[in-house]
Amino acid sequence: MPLPRSFYKRETLVVAQDLVGCYLHRRLPEELGGGMLVGRISETEGYLGEKDDAAHTARGRTRRNAVMFGPPGHAYVYLIYGMWWNLNAVTRPEGTGEGVLIRGIHPVEGTETMRELRFGRKNIADGPGKLCQALAITGADYGTDLTGGDIFITPRTEPLVEFRSTPRIGIDYASTKHEPWRFIDRREKRK
Repeated sequence: MPLPRSFYKRETLVVAQDLVGCYLHRRLPEELGGGMLVGRISETEGYLGEKDDAAHTARGRTRRNAVMFGPPGHAYVYLIYGMWWNLNAVTRPEGTGEGVLIRGIHPVEGTETMRELRFGRKNIADGPGKLCQALAITGADYGTDLTGGDIFITPRTEPLVEFRSTPRIGIDYASTKHEPWRFIDRREKRK
């Protein structure tokens, strides 16, 4: 059963922590063979809208980031460096402009399909662009309702997942760069 909209309507950093250990599901389109791909979320980052100059919404609503200001529980998918799609879950009440970047997953179901989508690479989904490639998530998925549909997240199966927090990655320009808003499953070897 997908996480309900109320899960995403809470404080962004709480949602970011609570997503670690949950399961990201992707129903593949028929043109890619159909079927379901599933990965356990191992890493997230919170982005806090106008309070956070690293957030795409820091300067307000644009055509690109409009979904971030919509209802919580939708997917904000954007292209970075002109080549990597990234998936975010919109959080907080409508109009807030906050969200959680899903930074990594551990494949659970459909691993071989994910590996094929990643062209046989060893590290299947240990980064936000890699996981989108492994799950065939693209700009066509912008605005997808994560509470049901082709991309959705289900609850943890483990009652307690220990995580560690670190500063976010790749935002050296931001005044919030030292904030510990990145959450990593303690079992991960990532820095």
